[in-house]
Amino acid sequence: MLEVTELHKRYGALVAVHNVSFVVRPGEMLGLLGPNGAGKTTTVSMIAGLLRPDRGEVRIAGSLVSGETDPVKRRMGLVPQDLALHDTLSACENLTLFGALYGMTGRRLRNAMDAVLDLAGLRDRGKDRVDTFSGGMKRRLNLAAALLHDPQILLLDEPTVGVDPQSRSAIFGNLEELKRQGKTLVYTTHYMEEAERLCDHILIVDHGKVVANDTLEGVRRMVPAVTMLEIEIENPGVDGWWRGLSAVAGVASVECRGQVLQVMMGDLARDTPAVLGWLAAGGYRPAHLASQRADLETVFLTLTGRSVRNA
Repeated sequence: MLEVTELHKRYGALVAVHNVSFVVRPGEMLGLLGPNGAGKTTTVSMIAGLLRPDRGEVRIAGSLVSGETDPVKRRMGLVPQDLALHDTLSACENLTLFGALYGMTGRRLRNAMDAVLDLAGLRDRGKDRVDTFSGGMKRRLNLAAALLHDPQILLLDEPTVGVDPQSRSAIFGNLEELKRQGKTLVYTTHYMEEAERLCDHILIVDHGKVVANDTLEGVRRMVPAVTMLEIEIENPGVDGWWRGLSAVAGVASVECRGQVLQVMMGDLARDTPAVLGWLAAGGYRPAHLASQRADLETVFLTLTGRSVRNA
């Protein structure tokens, strides 16, 4: 549904986006992740046609997007990072304005407004001024405005910034429903747990370049150690007794916290027998074992080498 090929944007000596390419299919959500200044918003702006790329192209269902007034752009909806609402108007008046921009009037507009207000959980607040809304309600209305013309592709640029947990949960529910309807979604966020919950595919950019482009599981496999095995030992040895474990094949790192070993490894099924064999050979008795995968935050920091919120 959405095909982005080698988008490139330069500002003087600064290359903001360098040959970014990806594909998103109907019913899929792509998580576009990266530190501040990595080129996420610039990429979204070029896809939406708000910014002209120096080179590269965007295709929607095979049709090339060309020019600000290209009719194919009507198949896209944009939820911008900054709220695109008029505080002195009611929710319905805001939607009427957006509908007019899409040439929507009469029954078609009224039905669309009812549908998006229902989806956003704002049907009972339609006549209220937006300046009486909470931050979370404004974010949900922002999403409703982008959905008014029933786009096939939805671009969401950090849509949950500053919202309360209830509104965030409601937005998640809205997005999961849109996926079930077969919509194509591109989602930028600084919250790794959001991407893990919602996204089918992960694209990580850093300094304008793509450093990862795969499923969540595929991205996890890009780091040297993606699984941590926690082992509680009944009879730990003297100080440093565990250090030799780091030489076992498949072990990336080992930490010891009291009687608990934390062993990072690349493949749980392949590497665990060697770890347990080393312990058995030394006479150390495991009392409890537990494993967990590296979360997306760990993968992100490994690939970019810096905090997600630092420029």
